[in-house]
Amino acid sequence: MNPMKNNNVNVLHILSFLIIILSVVSTATGFFYTTGGAPFDIINQYGDSVKMYGDGIYAHDSFFRVPIFKGTDLTILLVGVPMLAAATLLDLKKKTVKRRILLTSMIALFLYYASSIVFGVTYNSLHLVYTALFSSSLFALIIAMSGMDYSELEKSITNVLPYKGIYTFLVVTGIALLIAWLPDIISALLAGRSLAMIEVYTTEPTYVLDMGIISPLAFSCLFLLRKREGLGYMLLSILLIICMVMGIMLPVQTVFQVAAGIAIPLPVLITKIGIFVVLAVFAAYFEIRFMRILQQR
Repeated sequence: MNPMKNNNVNVLHILSFLIIILSVVSTATGFFYTTGGAPFDIINQYGDSVKMYGDGIYAHDSFFRVPIFKGTDLTILLVGVPMLAAATLLDLKKKTVKRRILLTSMIALFLYYASSIVFGVTYNSLHLVYTALFSSSLFALIIAMSGMDYSELEKSITNVLPYKGIYTFLVVTGIALLIAWLPDIISALLAGRSLAMIEVYTTEPTYVLDMGIISPLAFSCLFLLRKREGLGYMLLSILLIICMVMGIMLPVQTVFQVAAGIAIPLPVLITKIGIFVVLAVFAAYFEIRFMRILQQR
């Protein structure tokens, strides 16, 4: 039995390969390209002195942010791209509930990545690449989610899932994202100043994505799972995949920051990195359990 609706399947795979190509261009250029430039200082819109990176595609981004960008580039290039390519090829070979959920989850990860760079990186010559990546990821996710037969998905899942553990994970994830970023915003509002690390940027996309989308999505997923609705299982896999890759990406970003000579306080390592690494371990466990259950049916 084909668990997916057949319309737009070819479009989905075309968009998936387009995402892969655009991501390779974006990440490889961001990580490897150099112009031989050097850091320089500027005064930002708030009258603060900001050290700029001065080299490569991120020449006009801050010295603090570029190691984060490069850590992201390396993780997406070496982890995200191969995973999306494998998921796409598996879905092309045989269309099953498990393979379509995996492909959809990977596309959602790339939409998160594309949103971060298209809104968070200073304008550069890859702007159209970022825009195309964002657009292709967004429409691929819409097509993938609308093409899933959720009634068939519901039939493929029984109560063998560790629901209590998953519920706890979703609640902790939703709250952790608020705890990680909300204090930065509250303290800035109370002090009547800009965000401490706003530097040359107008906003912080991570705050918007994590607190405005991912955190509410975790609680929405919890609500849907309690009702055993098919959409809840789809959202669960999306959240687990994103958490898993973030658990890899954040330590890589930290290594690049430390290598650049940026000091990271211990409380930050615990609240903004350590917590997400722990969550990533649990996410991997639940995703493996979820995929095994789907494979049995």
